[in-house]
Amino acid sequence: MQQSDAIEIGGAFAWRLQRLARLPGQCSALAAIECVKLFRDPTDLLTRSVQPVLWLLIFGNVLSRLRAVPTGDLSYLEFLVPGIAAQGVLFLAIFYGIGVIWERDFGVTQKLLASPAPRIALVLGKAISAGIRALAQSVLIYLLAWILRVRLAWGVGSLVGVAAVVVLGAMAFSTFSLVIACLVKSRERFMGIGQLLTMPLFFASNAIYPISIMPTWLKVIARINPLTYQVDALRALMVQGGQSTFGLGTDFAVLGLAVILLSTLCARLYGSLVH
Repeated sequence: MQQSDAIEIGGAFAWRLQRLARLPGQCSALAAIECVKLFRDPTDLLTRSVQPVLWLLIFGNVLSRLRAVPTGDLSYLEFLVPGIAAQGVLFLAIFYGIGVIWERDFGVTQKLLASPAPRIALVLGKAISAGIRALAQSVLIYLLAWILRVRLAWGVGSLVGVAAVVVLGAMAFSTFSLVIACLVKSRERFMGIGQLLTMPLFFASNAIYPISIMPTWLKVIARINPLTYQVDALRALMVQGGQSTFGLGTDFAVLGLAVILLSTLCARLYGSLVH
C-alpha cells in the first residue's frame, strides 16, 4: 500500500470518528427542540394520558373484583399497572410520525436534511424526545398507581430501570412510527394505519393477561411483539413481587435491538419524505 493511500484511509477514518463524536450532541440538540414543544403545550400529553387512567380506574378495578385472570402473587391491579404504563408509551409513540409529515408540509424537513447533521441524528433526536414525553406520562401513571395503593417498587435501581425501559420502548415505537410516516407520506393514511396497529399490538401482548392463557397462535405473535418485552421488564421493576418471564437481559436486548434496526431503517428512508 502506498503512503498516499494510507493517508487517505487514515483521513477517512478520522472523519468518521469526528462525525461519531458529534452525534450525541446533535441528537440531544434535536431532542431539546422537540421537548420545548412539550413544555410550551403539554395538552397533547395530558389528553393521551386520559386513556391509561380510564383503563386503571375502570377496567383494572372491575377485573380485580372478578379474579378471573391468573396473576400469581400479584393482584390484578398490580399486574395491570405495568401493562398500562407500556400502553401509554405505545399510544404516545406510535403517532409520533405524524409530526414528521407536518414538518415536511411546512418545509422544516427539507431544512433539517440540508443541515450537517446525519440522518441518523435526526431520527434518534426525535426518538429521544419521544422517550422524554413517555417519562413525563409515566410519572402520572406512578401517581395514580400510588393513589390506588398499588405496591410499587421505589428503590433507586427499580426507578432507573423503569426509566430506561420506558425510554427504550418509546424510542422503538416512535422510530417504527417514523418508518410508517416515511412510507405513506400522508397524514390521512398515517392516522388510519396508526389506529389499525395500536390495538393489535396492545392485545397481542402480556399487558392485560399473561401469555400462559393465550391460544397457541397468539403466543407466537406475543413473543415477537416488542411491547411484550417492555411489559415484562416493567412488571419486574415497577411492582413489588413482580417477576420477569423472559429475564431482564432478554427484555433489554430485544428493545435495544428493535431501536437499532428501526432507527437504521428510518435513517435510510428519511430522505424519501421530500421526494
